[in-house]
Amino acid sequence: MDLGLQGKWALVCGASKGLGLGCAQALVQEGVNVLIVARGLAALERSASRLVADYADKTGAAVQFCAEDITTVDGRDAVFSMRQDFDIVVTNAGGPPPGNFRDWDRDAWIKAVDANMLTPIELIKATVDGMAARGFGRIVNITSSAVKSPIDILGLSNGARSGLTGFVAGVARSSLAAKGVTINNLLPGKFDTDRIATTVQATAAKTGQSVEDIRRLQQAQIPAGRYGTPQEFGQVCAFLCSQQAAYITGQNVLVDGGAYPGTF
Repeated sequence: MDLGLQGKWALVCGASKGLGLGCAQALVQEGVNVLIVARGLAALERSASRLVADYADKTGAAVQFCAEDITTVDGRDAVFSMRQDFDIVVTNAGGPPPGNFRDWDRDAWIKAVDANMLTPIELIKATVDGMAARGFGRIVNITSSAVKSPIDILGLSNGARSGLTGFVAGVARSSLAAKGVTINNLLPGKFDTDRIATTVQATAAKTGQSVEDIRRLQQAQIPAGRYGTPQEFGQVCAFLCSQQAAYITGQNVLVDGGAYPGTF
């Protein structure tokens, strides 16, 4: 299937590894030019080189990178000084640390909200009007399955990402929808990334179980019987960015191997 994205420009955040990199890979495979952003320069350079060698050399897509913290004003200024107009924006920031809500002070909450709610809103604000003027735009926010099924040790993430979800529910249904701009949230379940390693370690410390046992137990509870891969997550992202997905907006797309037990 031709997703109709050849030659488009995408900003992909948190793209040096994990789900962000999976999204960048899928988009470059479709001939999308990408500007990938992450804080760590060395990892970002390696990922950019991989994108070029594995995909861009075949599709002709351009790959640029910017080693900045997208959750800061200076970081966003640096990104937009490289390029102002994007057809696609994939927002993604590392999730807040797990823990007990009794231990989180105001600073911890502000940091979580800034990274996982306010930063995506700032990126949306900076790009949607240009998208609307050109008649095409796709924004995909990587949030979490915890928005639908909260995880007790991820209270900071539960709260901040739920705030973003509420905001998107309104803005996605504004006048932007009639101008070819869609805004959707992608809700990953358990994927085999550094994030799952962090939460598994936290659960192991809390329960006294081994990391290996927790991984086996978690995967056994997923109907698919395994963790997801960043590559298959990226393919879902690429579809939401496609011309075929023009009639999908304001949605929370759960990608969790069937783990969420609800009907709705």
